[in-house]
Amino acid sequence: MRIAQIAPLWERVPPPAYGGIELVVGLLTDELVKRGHEVTLFASGDSITLAKLESVHPQALRLDPTVKECGIYEMLQLSRVYEQASEFDIIHSHMGCSALPYANLVKTPTVHTLHGIFTPDNEKMFTHARRQPYVSISDAQREPRLNLNCVATVYNGIDLNTYKFYEKPQEQPYLAFLGRISPEKGTHLAIEIAKRSGWCLKMAGKVDVVDVEYFEQEIKPHIDGKQIEYLGEADHDKKNELMGGAVATLFPITWREPFGLVMIESMASGTPVIAIELGSTSEVIAHGKTGFLANSVEDCIASIDKVGELNRYACREHVENNFSVRRMTDGYEAVYRQIVAERFAENGHVRRLSRV
Repeated sequence: MRIAQIAPLWERVPPPAYGGIELVVGLLTDELVKRGHEVTLFASGDSITLAKLESVHPQALRLDPTVKECGIYEMLQLSRVYEQASEFDIIHSHMGCSALPYANLVKTPTVHTLHGIFTPDNEKMFTHARRQPYVSISDAQREPRLNLNCVATVYNGIDLNTYKFYEKPQEQPYLAFLGRISPEKGTHLAIEIAKRSGWCLKMAGKVDVVDVEYFEQEIKPHIDGKQIEYLGEADHDKKNELMGGAVATLFPITWREPFGLVMIESMASGTPVIAIELGSTSEVIAHGKTGFLANSVEDCIASIDKVGELNRYACREHVENNFSVRRMTDGYEAVYRQIVAERFAENGHVRRLSRV
């Protein structure tokens, strides 16, 4: 099958550190190539892929201070994709609602993976294009009131071969927090959990421009380099080591998390996850087996004493069975076949009608 994958230009594929969408796109693209598909990846020029790479800019936009209007490059990229639409059997967009206006202008079908959340603004575009095919990354992500044509839920996957398994945490016990340093990820709650429970907390993650004030006012004052440590933005190996050595990874989100790669990355490392039960967390964590779902900070604190009873091998096995690259790619291949078959059937029906 001839497949076009469209990735955001803000980050490289795969990302050198933080970038959940770009990590998933990179893994999916390479696995599709390994399975014999003819894949073209539309992404930043510094991306690393087994597929044919096409780009409108030589590097990730966030690394280029000369770029002032990111939207221009996004439009250039989508124009290039859809100018070549006839060369593909299917186009797979990971661009939120950006590709929606283009998709109905060509005969080649586009499937859109919903990586983010719905907002009052983007809901208008999704509603306008509700008949286009969508894939959710968790059942919790869906919004039934929008009546979108969600053809499947395909969970994100990771390559377990790139994650070292830690049979036990480090001798000096600590809790881990990884992800964007932001209110919705609950960084401040992770600190509160650590302080109230007396545990050490090691944090890693990037601070986006919109979250600088939050970091300076709500997070930085608590960082003492002893009980509360901030290690900056960690690359893959550092993330694996940080999570693998922890007693538990905290995931105290305050929003409806669509998926949360940190959870499966932690479990792949052998470390259980303690999460607030919002969004996808109940679909990703096997409560009482690979971590604990909590309703409050108090619940999170109470769960810390119980994580030592969990089997770290079970955490790894849970990811292997449910959130592997193989499982994810199987899901998307099924979606591609379904959508392409439906489009062929539609076109055939139209041709038959035109001959009548």
